[in-house]
Amino acid sequence: MVGRTAGPRERTRPAHLHRGFCLAGRARVTNPVDRCRSGHSHDASTAPQATSHRRGCNPLDNDSALEESSGVIDSAVRRRRRALFVFFLIPGLSMSSWVTRTPDVRDRLGASTGEMGLILFGLSVGSMLGILSSGPLVSRFGPRSVIGAGTTLIVLSMLLIGTGTAASSAPAVTAGLLLLGAGIGGGEVALNVEGAEVERLTRRTVLPALHGFFSLGTVIGACAGIVCTAVAVPVPWHLAAVALTSAALFAHAHRAIPTGNGGTRGTAEHTGDGAKRPRPAVWKDRRLLLIGGIVLTMALAEGAANDWLPLLMVDGHDMDPALGSAVYAGFAAAMATGRFGGGYFIDRFGRALVVRASALSAALGLAAVVFVDTPVLAGAAVLLWGLGASLGFPLALSAAGDSGPHSAARVGLVATIGYVAFLVGPPGLGFLGDHYGLRTAMTVVLVLVVAAVFLAPAAGPRRPAPTRPLPQQPPAPPSEEPRRHPYR
Repeated sequence: MVGRTAGPRERTRPAHLHRGFCLAGRARVTNPVDRCRSGHSHDASTAPQATSHRRGCNPLDNDSALEESSGVIDSAVRRRRRALFVFFLIPGLSMSSWVTRTPDVRDRLGASTGEMGLILFGLSVGSMLGILSSGPLVSRFGPRSVIGAGTTLIVLSMLLIGTGTAASSAPAVTAGLLLLGAGIGGGEVALNVEGAEVERLTRRTVLPALHGFFSLGTVIGACAGIVCTAVAVPVPWHLAAVALTSAALFAHAHRAIPTGNGGTRGTAEHTGDGAKRPRPAVWKDRRLLLIGGIVLTMALAEGAANDWLPLLMVDGHDMDPALGSAVYAGFAAAMATGRFGGGYFIDRFGRALVVRASALSAALGLAAVVFVDTPVLAGAAVLLWGLGASLGFPLALSAAGDSGPHSAARVGLVATIGYVAFLVGPPGLGFLGDHYGLRTAMTVVLVLVVAAVFLAPAAGPRRPAPTRPLPQQPPAPPSEEPRRHPYR
């Protein structure tokens, strides 16, 4: 600026623009001596701030800063997503480890079939308690706390079941199963809320892959359990190893889950005077109830196969028990394939169309299993059943998460409906199977899955609320006084 006469704008510019904060970069300015490329003044005495501001005033430098900030955010979200993969893996690993050692536990306890039914009732009670309490707990404490508490219960349950087996104590095993059910039921609702939040942040499909990791954990735990059973590893040592593995995974992944109510933004709205409005009852939302209908039908389709498919193949199609187990393995593989590979189709065609195609696939598979008498065709149709059932539950949860405000309450409600179907549906099918046969009982599932075809549009994106056009204001009359520059 040496040797140059100041122009009229600089002579009349208010002093606070020279001695206050620079309006563009917020850098401290005390003397109009140093000038950056954008024309803002900086004093040499504030060299660090001025240098930083000059970098910020360069458009290219601003782009670099934004990219760096975006990279930090993306890195945190990626760690958060990987942590959720781990947290979905742990319940599948623990549950399948328990299931594969059930015969050994029964023999150690000396329990009859009826007594084992009472012991297993602890798992159902714990699951129901966890499911019903998870939604309010997530809304109050946030997903991170509930996920941590649920995973802790799963770890403790493995230790308690192993200890009860070693002591031949049926009450201890029952208590351990109650903790296992509460940890899985409560933790998974919070996991689904957090997964829906990650989907919102990344604008990418995440929930199907998360549920795929649950299936992967089931496969890993089942394989490890088969090996431990074959080499006669004691149940307490096996379950203790599962508990230690789960605890190590928990300690590693829990740090990546942010604190606070990340999935519950908007749960408390404020009026103009700062008072909180009462939370609306999300169950009054018609679209959310339709989404609940989707998750009810698809969860029942999945749960029916998990509990009854081997017996359905053996009793309904006269298959060998080993072949019936192999058919179930094919169903599980189809489920995992659909969940890991479904993201491409969801991003390309949208949730509603994929839910409809999934329901059609599951309906075709179920119809073949129920009405076709050829065992080979019925076994092949199970693959369609598994592919169709794989995406309905996670996609319904994803749709519930972005169906409106209060996402935690919405996902919690829909997840509760789904887990109730998991718990209540299979016993009801068993009751019908006792009276009419399993193949006839599966027609109930078939009818409900067909209904999901017509409910599928509810899983689509939320439509924006119509807005009224603003009334056009008449143009202002031209001013007699010439416009002045704001700095003059």
